[in-house]
Amino acid sequence: MTSSPTAPGDPAGIVVLGSTNMDLVAYVAKAPARGETVTGREFRTVPGGKGANQAVAAARAGAEVSMIGAVGADDFGARLRAALDHSSVDTDLLRTVEGASGTAHIVVDDEGGNAIVVVPGANGTVTSLDHGDEALIATADALLLQLELPLSVVVEGARYAREHGVRTVLTPAPARHLPSELLTFTDLLVPNEHEAAALTDLSDPRAAGLALLDAVPEVVVTLGAAGCLYLARGREPVAVPAPRVKAVDTTAAGDAFVGALAVAVTEGRPMPEALAWASAAAALSVQRPGASTSMPYRTEIEAALGSAGNREADPV
Repeated sequence: MTSSPTAPGDPAGIVVLGSTNMDLVAYVAKAPARGETVTGREFRTVPGGKGANQAVAAARAGAEVSMIGAVGADDFGARLRAALDHSSVDTDLLRTVEGASGTAHIVVDDEGGNAIVVVPGANGTVTSLDHGDEALIATADALLLQLELPLSVVVEGARYAREHGVRTVLTPAPARHLPSELLTFTDLLVPNEHEAAALTDLSDPRAAGLALLDAVPEVVVTLGAAGCLYLARGREPVAVPAPRVKAVDTTAAGDAFVGALAVAVTEGRPMPEALAWASAAAALSVQRPGASTSMPYRTEIEAALGSAGNREADPV
């Protein structure tokens, strides 16, 4: 069961149940091999976390967004909350707990590729929903989920959303085995090609996506610079190309895609149009350094779509 599109002119109401991390980013010409030391050219601390990234992406794309999660009682926690507030994300239900905030230790090379180590910190304390969380989810048009919080609360959030007719969008990252219960409560699954392969043991994205349709009604497999592939039960797969751009930092491209896609789908756009919208958002994000700070605004996405000529989706 999924929620109905929002009324024309009304912003989508999106709740994100997910992580907030401070990204500690080192920029290098080439990432070090095991046991190797290299010299970086720059270091930045940037607010991130898959949940927070998706929240900022959706808010900047035009939705009314609320964040459920936790930050630590440290300087990073205060900065993470302030960054969400600055992007108009409601943080009333973002908990502050004793101890350290989550961190992500990221190396970005000159090709825009990255390697990431996540230390959960405060995110690991979010093991269940409280009454305020449940009330907020029940009023949403869509709930965005990822796997950087304990799996128990992800399953609980998806179950509660299903019970209240709220569309659930799951990003299965970091890749891991997904319990059948979670997939049962998922309306739209958005893995990248590597996550799709990990979930199915199939290296071909189309074959992996088709296999995932045994568990969920709709799947979008993101393919990086090659675009994305949409699969749904009873429909032919559709490929949507990505805009051709020079990538600077791909760290949060997937989160930019998912946040924008959730807005477009909730607004009632046809899926090919929604995927083109999301692809434009992701393409804009990879041209900028950082995670949440790279998320584009709605006006930028619309302008990018206009300049690209609204490229058509292709059946595959």
